[in-house]
Amino acid sequence: MALKDTIKGRMETWGREWIIIVLSLFLAIAIWLLTNLSKEYSGTISVPVVAECNIEGHGMESSNTVVVSARCRTEGFRLLREKSRRERKVVKVRFDRADLRNTAPHTFCVVGGAKNSYVNQFFGDGAVVEAFISDTLKFIFPVENHKKVPVDVNKTVVCRSQFMPSGSFKVMPDSVTIYGDDAHLDAVERVTASRLILTDVHESQHGVLRLNPVKGVRMSVEEVSYELPVSRYVELRTTVPVEVWNTPAGHQLQVYPPNAQVVIRCVFPLSKDPLESFKLYIDWKDFSASISGRCVARTLRLPAAVLDYRIEPEVFDCVELF
Repeated sequence: MALKDTIKGRMETWGREWIIIVLSLFLAIAIWLLTNLSKEYSGTISVPVVAECNIEGHGMESSNTVVVSARCRTEGFRLLREKSRRERKVVKVRFDRADLRNTAPHTFCVVGGAKNSYVNQFFGDGAVVEAFISDTLKFIFPVENHKKVPVDVNKTVVCRSQFMPSGSFKVMPDSVTIYGDDAHLDAVERVTASRLILTDVHESQHGVLRLNPVKGVRMSVEEVSYELPVSRYVELRTTVPVEVWNTPAGHQLQVYPPNAQVVIRCVFPLSKDPLESFKLYIDWKDFSASISGRCVARTLRLPAAVLDYRIEPEVFDCVELF
Protein backbone atom coordinates (compact mmCIF):
# COMPACT_ATOMS: atom_id res chain seq x y z
CA MET A 1 0.00 0.00 0.00
CA ALA A 2 2.82 2.34 0.85
CA LEU A 3 4.58 1.52 -2.43
CA LYS A 4 1.43 2.24 -4.37
CA ASP A 5 1.07 5.61 -2.71
CA THR A 6 4.71 6.42 -3.41
CA ILE A 7 4.37 5.60 -7.14
CA LYS A 8 1.17 7.68 -7.36
CA GLY A 9 2.89 10.63 -5.71
CA ARG A 10 5.82 10.44 -8.09
CA MET A 11 3.50 10.29 -11.11
CA GLU A 12 1.66 13.41 -9.96
CA THR A 13 4.97 15.19 -9.44
CA TRP A 14 6.19 14.22 -12.93
CA GLY A 15 2.86 15.36 -14.40
CA ARG A 16 3.17 18.79 -12.81
CA GLU A 17 6.78 19.07 -13.95
CA TRP A 18 5.84 18.21 -17.56
CA ILE A 19 3.05 20.76 -17.54
CA ILE A 20 5.52 23.40 -16.34
CA ILE A 21 8.02 22.34 -19.02
CA VAL A 22 5.40 22.48 -21.80
CA LEU A 23 4.09 25.88 -20.62
CA SER A 24 7.64 27.21 -20.40
CA LEU A 25 8.32 25.95 -23.92
CA PHE A 26 5.22 27.63 -25.31
CA LEU A 27 6.09 30.83 -23.46
CA ALA A 28 9.62 30.78 -24.86
CA ILE A 29 8.29 30.23 -28.38
CA ALA A 30 5.79 33.09 -27.96
CA ILE A 31 8.51 35.44 -26.70
CA TRP A 32 10.74 34.40 -29.59
CA LEU A 33 7.95 35.05 -32.11
CA LEU A 34 7.07 38.41 -30.61
CA THR A 35 10.69 39.46 -30.54
CA ASN A 36 11.49 38.38 -34.07
CA LEU A 37 8.22 39.43 -35.72
CA SER A 38 8.58 42.88 -34.17
CA LYS A 39 11.77 43.35 -36.14
CA GLU A 40 11.77 44.81 -39.64
CA TYR A 41 12.04 42.62 -42.70
CA SER A 42 11.83 43.13 -46.46
CA GLY A 43 8.94 41.63 -48.35
CA THR A 44 6.37 42.25 -51.05
CA ILE A 45 3.13 44.07 -50.21
CA SER A 46 0.29 44.42 -52.70
CA VAL A 47 -2.80 46.59 -52.29
CA PRO A 48 -5.78 47.14 -54.62
CA VAL A 49 -6.20 50.87 -55.27
CA VAL A 50 -9.10 52.95 -56.55
CA ALA A 51 -8.06 56.45 -57.64
CA GLU A 52 -9.87 59.66 -56.75
CA CYS A 53 -9.09 62.87 -58.62
CA ASN A 54 -10.84 66.04 -59.71
CA ILE A 55 -10.52 65.78 -63.49
CA GLU A 56 -12.71 68.16 -65.46
CA GLY A 57 -15.38 66.34 -67.43
CA HIS A 58 -14.83 63.01 -65.66
CA GLY A 59 -16.14 61.19 -62.63
CA MET A 60 -14.45 61.72 -59.30
CA GLU A 61 -13.54 58.04 -58.87
CA SER A 62 -11.87 55.56 -61.22
CA SER A 63 -14.06 52.76 -62.54
CA ASN A 64 -11.25 50.21 -62.27
CA THR A 65 -9.00 48.92 -59.50
CA VAL A 66 -5.22 48.75 -59.89
CA VAL A 67 -3.04 46.47 -57.76
CA VAL A 68 -0.01 48.40 -56.49
CA SER A 69 2.92 46.17 -55.49
CA ALA A 70 6.21 47.14 -53.89
CA ARG A 71 9.07 45.62 -51.96
CA CYS A 72 8.71 47.18 -48.53
CA ARG A 73 10.58 47.14 -45.27
CA THR A 74 8.19 46.74 -42.37
CA GLU A 75 7.45 44.67 -39.25
CA GLY A 76 7.34 40.90 -39.60
CA PHE A 77 3.79 40.94 -38.24
CA ARG A 78 2.71 43.06 -41.20
CA LEU A 79 4.36 40.76 -43.75
CA LEU A 80 2.88 37.67 -42.11
CA ARG A 81 -0.56 39.28 -42.08
CA GLU A 82 -0.27 40.26 -45.75
CA LYS A 83 0.63 36.71 -46.78
CA SER A 84 -2.26 35.19 -44.83
CA ARG A 85 -4.92 37.48 -46.30
CA ARG A 86 -7.19 35.98 -48.91
CA GLU A 87 -8.99 39.25 -49.71
CA ARG A 88 -7.40 42.66 -49.46
CA LYS A 89 -9.35 45.78 -48.61
CA VAL A 90 -9.53 48.28 -51.47
CA VAL A 91 -7.67 51.51 -50.70
CA LYS A 92 -8.97 54.83 -52.07
CA VAL A 93 -6.14 57.21 -52.89
CA ARG A 94 -6.67 60.90 -53.72
CA PHE A 95 -4.26 61.87 -56.51
CA ASP A 96 -3.11 65.34 -57.48
CA ARG A 97 -4.23 66.16 -61.01
CA ALA A 98 -0.66 67.13 -61.94
CA ASP A 99 0.50 63.55 -61.23
CA LEU A 100 -1.96 61.96 -63.65
CA ARG A 101 -0.95 61.80 -67.31
CA ASN A 102 -3.69 61.45 -69.92
CA THR A 103 -2.44 58.64 -72.20
CA ALA A 104 -5.69 57.56 -73.88
CA PRO A 105 -9.38 58.51 -73.88
CA HIS A 106 -10.56 58.38 -70.25
CA THR A 107 -7.26 56.74 -69.21
CA PHE A 108 -4.93 58.52 -66.77
CA CYS A 109 -1.61 57.10 -65.60
CA VAL A 110 0.72 57.59 -62.66
CA VAL A 111 4.26 57.00 -63.85
CA GLY A 112 7.82 57.19 -62.59
CA GLY A 113 8.61 58.92 -59.34
CA ALA A 114 5.11 60.38 -58.98
CA LYS A 115 4.15 57.20 -57.08
CA ASN A 116 6.56 58.09 -54.26
CA SER A 117 4.27 60.90 -53.08
CA TYR A 118 1.53 58.39 -52.22
CA VAL A 119 3.50 55.70 -50.36
CA ASN A 120 1.73 56.34 -47.05
CA GLN A 121 -1.69 56.22 -48.70
CA PHE A 122 -0.81 52.98 -50.51
CA PHE A 123 0.81 51.02 -47.69
CA GLY A 124 0.24 52.97 -44.48
CA ASP A 125 2.67 54.73 -42.16
CA GLY A 126 4.54 51.59 -41.03
CA ALA A 127 6.04 50.63 -44.39
CA VAL A 128 9.14 51.96 -46.12
CA VAL A 129 9.17 51.30 -49.87
CA GLU A 130 12.48 49.97 -51.15
CA ALA A 131 11.31 49.58 -54.76
CA PHE A 132 8.01 49.58 -56.64
CA ILE A 133 7.22 46.41 -58.52
CA SER A 134 4.25 48.01 -60.29
CA ASP A 135 5.51 50.39 -62.95
CA THR A 136 2.70 52.42 -64.55
CA LEU A 137 -0.63 52.70 -62.75
CA LYS A 138 -3.48 53.06 -65.25
CA PHE A 139 -6.82 54.36 -64.03
CA ILE A 140 -9.99 54.83 -66.06
CA PHE A 141 -12.15 57.84 -65.21
CA PRO A 142 -15.51 57.69 -67.04
CA VAL A 143 -16.98 60.79 -68.65
CA GLU A 144 -19.71 62.49 -66.60
CA ASN A 145 -22.32 65.09 -67.61
CA HIS A 146 -21.00 68.50 -66.70
CA LYS A 147 -20.91 72.21 -67.40
CA LYS A 148 -19.02 75.25 -66.13
CA VAL A 149 -20.82 78.01 -64.22
CA PRO A 150 -19.62 81.26 -62.60
CA VAL A 151 -19.16 81.76 -58.86
CA ASP A 152 -21.11 84.56 -57.19
CA VAL A 153 -20.01 86.10 -53.89
CA ASN A 154 -22.52 88.12 -51.91
CA LYS A 155 -20.23 90.56 -50.13
CA THR A 156 -20.32 93.67 -48.00
CA VAL A 157 -17.09 95.65 -47.70
CA VAL A 158 -16.83 98.70 -45.45
CA CYS A 159 -13.45 100.43 -45.39
CA ARG A 160 -12.03 102.59 -42.63
CA SER A 161 -11.93 106.31 -43.33
CA GLN A 162 -9.18 107.24 -45.84
CA PHE A 163 -8.95 103.64 -47.09
CA MET A 164 -10.45 102.09 -50.22
CA PRO A 165 -10.04 99.13 -52.59
CA SER A 166 -7.05 99.62 -54.87
CA GLY A 167 -8.13 96.89 -57.27
CA SER A 168 -11.01 94.61 -58.11
CA PHE A 169 -12.35 91.88 -55.84
CA LYS A 170 -11.09 88.57 -57.24
CA VAL A 171 -12.31 85.01 -56.70
CA MET A 172 -10.08 82.04 -57.56
CA PRO A 173 -11.41 80.11 -59.35
CA ASP A 174 -14.13 82.43 -60.67
CA SER A 175 -16.01 79.48 -62.19
CA VAL A 176 -16.46 75.82 -61.31
CA THR A 177 -17.48 72.67 -63.12
CA ILE A 178 -20.65 71.00 -61.89
CA TYR A 179 -21.66 67.38 -62.53
CA GLY A 180 -25.02 65.64 -62.56
CA ASP A 181 -27.89 64.60 -64.81
CA ASP A 182 -29.11 66.99 -67.51
CA ALA A 183 -32.23 68.04 -65.58
CA HIS A 184 -30.23 69.23 -62.58
CA LEU A 185 -27.50 70.84 -64.70
CA ASP A 186 -30.01 72.83 -66.75
CA ALA A 187 -31.45 74.31 -63.56
CA VAL A 188 -28.12 75.73 -62.37
CA GLU A 189 -26.79 78.94 -63.94
CA ARG A 190 -24.34 79.91 -61.18
CA VAL A 191 -23.17 78.78 -57.75
CA THR A 192 -22.87 80.97 -54.68
CA ALA A 193 -20.30 81.20 -51.94
CA SER A 194 -20.98 81.83 -48.27
CA ARG A 195 -21.72 85.50 -47.54
CA LEU A 196 -18.67 87.69 -46.94
CA ILE A 197 -18.85 90.67 -44.56
CA LEU A 198 -15.73 92.82 -44.09
CA THR A 199 -15.83 95.88 -41.84
CA ASP A 200 -13.25 98.49 -40.79
CA VAL A 201 -11.03 97.32 -43.64
CA HIS A 202 -7.65 99.07 -43.61
CA GLU A 203 -5.40 96.52 -45.32
CA SER A 204 -5.58 94.05 -48.18
CA GLN A 205 -7.86 91.09 -47.54
CA HIS A 206 -7.67 87.45 -48.54
CA GLY A 207 -9.25 84.23 -47.37
CA VAL A 208 -11.34 81.18 -48.28
CA LEU A 209 -15.09 80.87 -48.80
CA ARG A 210 -17.08 77.63 -48.89
CA LEU A 211 -19.42 77.11 -51.80
CA ASN A 212 -23.06 76.55 -50.97
CA PRO A 213 -24.07 73.00 -51.96
CA VAL A 214 -26.53 72.54 -54.82
CA LYS A 215 -28.96 69.66 -54.59
CA GLY A 216 -28.44 66.97 -57.20
CA VAL A 217 -25.05 68.14 -58.47
CA ARG A 218 -21.41 67.67 -57.56
CA MET A 219 -18.99 70.58 -57.80
CA SER A 220 -15.37 70.35 -58.91
CA VAL A 221 -14.28 72.29 -55.80
CA GLU A 222 -15.91 72.88 -52.43
CA GLU A 223 -14.31 76.23 -51.68
CA VAL A 224 -12.80 79.24 -53.41
CA SER A 225 -10.22 81.80 -52.32
CA TYR A 226 -10.65 85.55 -52.58
CA GLU A 227 -8.47 88.63 -52.44
CA LEU A 228 -9.16 92.35 -52.24
CA PRO A 229 -6.28 94.84 -52.44
CA VAL A 230 -6.80 97.84 -50.15
CA SER A 231 -4.75 101.02 -49.86
CA ARG A 232 -4.77 104.24 -47.92
CA TYR A 233 -5.59 107.20 -50.15
CA VAL A 234 -5.35 110.97 -50.32
CA GLU A 235 -7.98 113.04 -52.13
CA LEU A 236 -7.03 115.87 -54.50
CA ARG A 237 -9.38 118.44 -56.04
CA THR A 238 -8.85 120.89 -58.88
CA THR A 239 -10.50 122.67 -61.78
CA VAL A 240 -9.29 121.84 -65.30
CA PRO A 241 -10.28 123.16 -68.74
CA VAL A 242 -12.09 120.85 -71.13
CA GLU A 243 -10.13 120.65 -74.38
CA VAL A 244 -11.30 119.57 -77.85
CA TRP A 245 -9.12 117.08 -79.72
CA ASN A 246 -9.02 115.81 -83.31
CA THR A 247 -11.05 118.71 -84.72
CA PRO A 248 -10.96 118.67 -88.56
CA ALA A 249 -9.64 121.71 -90.38
CA GLY A 250 -12.31 124.35 -90.87
CA HIS A 251 -14.39 123.23 -87.88
CA GLN A 252 -14.69 124.64 -84.37
CA LEU A 253 -16.35 123.11 -81.32
CA GLN A 254 -17.51 124.91 -78.20
CA VAL A 255 -17.90 122.98 -74.92
CA TYR A 256 -20.24 123.97 -72.07
CA PRO A 257 -19.23 124.27 -69.32
CA PRO A 258 -15.68 124.96 -70.47
CA ASN A 259 -14.19 123.80 -67.13
CA ALA A 260 -14.77 120.79 -64.90
CA GLN A 261 -14.21 119.95 -61.27
CA VAL A 262 -11.96 116.92 -60.87
CA VAL A 263 -11.64 114.82 -57.70
CA ILE A 264 -8.84 112.24 -57.66
CA ARG A 265 -8.06 109.63 -55.03
CA CYS A 266 -4.42 108.48 -55.03
CA VAL A 267 -2.36 105.98 -53.11
CA PHE A 268 -0.82 107.56 -50.00
CA PRO A 269 1.93 108.72 -49.80
CA LEU A 270 2.19 110.50 -53.14
CA SER A 271 5.43 110.22 -55.10
CA LYS A 272 4.25 112.63 -57.80
CA ASP A 273 1.25 114.93 -58.23
CA PRO A 274 -0.96 113.27 -60.91
CA LEU A 275 -2.78 116.53 -61.55
CA GLU A 276 0.31 117.97 -63.21
CA SER A 277 -0.30 115.85 -66.32
CA PHE A 278 -4.08 115.47 -66.04
CA LYS A 279 -5.94 116.21 -69.28
CA LEU A 280 -9.68 116.32 -69.91
CA TYR A 281 -10.94 116.46 -73.49
CA ILE A 282 -13.85 115.92 -75.87
CA ASP A 283 -13.00 113.90 -78.97
CA TRP A 284 -14.48 115.25 -82.19
CA LYS A 285 -15.37 111.68 -83.24
CA ASP A 286 -17.59 111.34 -80.15
CA PHE A 287 -19.34 114.60 -81.03
CA SER A 288 -19.86 113.53 -84.65
CA ALA A 289 -21.40 110.23 -83.54
CA SER A 290 -23.74 111.84 -81.02
CA ILE A 291 -27.32 112.85 -81.85
CA SER A 292 -27.86 115.47 -79.15
CA GLY A 293 -24.35 116.88 -79.02
CA ARG A 294 -23.90 115.76 -75.42
CA CYS A 295 -20.58 114.02 -74.84
CA VAL A 296 -18.65 112.35 -72.03
CA ALA A 297 -15.16 113.76 -71.55
CA ARG A 298 -12.14 111.52 -71.89
CA THR A 299 -8.89 111.49 -69.96
CA LEU A 300 -5.37 110.42 -70.75
CA ARG A 301 -4.13 107.20 -69.23
CA LEU A 302 -3.79 107.87 -65.52
CA PRO A 303 -0.80 106.82 -63.39
CA ALA A 304 -1.07 103.52 -61.49
CA ALA A 305 -1.15 105.48 -58.22
CA VAL A 306 -4.62 106.87 -59.11
CA LEU A 307 -7.24 104.64 -57.48
CA ASP A 308 -10.34 106.51 -58.56
CA TYR A 309 -11.47 109.81 -60.06
CA ARG A 310 -14.69 111.75 -60.44
CA ILE A 311 -15.56 114.51 -62.92
CA GLU A 312 -18.29 117.08 -62.35
CA PRO A 313 -20.27 117.39 -64.52
CA GLU A 314 -20.09 113.96 -66.13
CA VAL A 315 -21.66 115.05 -69.46
CA PHE A 316 -20.92 118.21 -71.49
CA ASP A 317 -22.96 120.09 -74.11
CA CYS A 318 -21.02 120.55 -77.34
CA VAL A 319 -21.94 123.01 -80.11
CA GLU A 320 -20.24 123.39 -83.49
CA LEU A 321 -19.56 127.00 -84.38
CA PHE A 322 -20.05 128.11 -87.95
